[in-house]
Amino acid sequence: MNNKLELRDWLSLLALSAIWGASFFFLRVAAPVFGPVPLIAARVFFGFCLLLPVFLYRGLGSQLREHWQIVFIISLANMSFPFSLLAYASLSLNAGITSILNATVPFFAAIIAFSFWSVRLSSLALVGMGIGFAGVVLIVFDPAAVDIGRQALLAVGAGLAASLLYGIASNLAQHRLQGVSGLTITVGSLGFATLTLAPVAWLQWPAAAPSSAMWATVVALGALCTGIAYLIFYKLISRIGAARALNTTFMVPAFSLLWSSLFLDEPITLAMLGGCGLILFGVALTTGKLKA
Repeated sequence: MNNKLELRDWLSLLALSAIWGASFFFLRVAAPVFGPVPLIAARVFFGFCLLLPVFLYRGLGSQLREHWQIVFIISLANMSFPFSLLAYASLSLNAGITSILNATVPFFAAIIAFSFWSVRLSSLALVGMGIGFAGVVLIVFDPAAVDIGRQALLAVGAGLAASLLYGIASNLAQHRLQGVSGLTITVGSLGFATLTLAPVAWLQWPAAAPSSAMWATVVALGALCTGIAYLIFYKLISRIGAARALNTTFMVPAFSLLWSSLFLDEPITLAMLGGCGLILFGVALTTGKLKA
């Protein structure tokens, strides 16, 4: 692992952040056409198809057979439910706002670690959480960003619930799957998510056939934002370590705001920028990126 980030590492971090930022743009575009569950079923299927050959080439089948039960649980908490919740949120919220809500994952991961694995929470981490959730409040009650109403509040709740599930999944993976390849966890999760969501997607499949442009969006969401993105992520982890690879947390909302503004003409308000800043500052305190 490199102690110093090279130019290609920075470029990979930027590319990964840009790709994951685009995933919220793709959700916003495709969710109203496909519906949340059919869209996510297609997303995980295309991601699974892309990563499966790499998984088989590396001979990781025995690893998945040994740990399939916990991988199945993680697939529910890390893909099936949160992906669907974010797609549902995208029906009502701007792509940029959904990505900012998703940046709260480290807060929930820290709370779960403290609650179930007795991981100590410093006073600085608690302050960081308070600052971060103040950022969420600032965004939610900005009338220029969120049309406050029952549907919008449900969408915000869905986005935060997705972050909670991601926090549960990250703790399960850390404490129950140590030494297991990230590729094994991801491919297994994608496969299980495809099987889990397929029956619901079949029942909710849109009556009108989506256009080829919409299908291209779904393929991009599955292959690019899931399959290729994870390959880049694994390569980064091997080169610079997981902690530094997760610096994408701080850049994804910026790219999501950029893409949604450029291609969807969504507004970027001062409250959105302020809330995003508070959330990322809180994340930095909670994760120890900033210290007193």
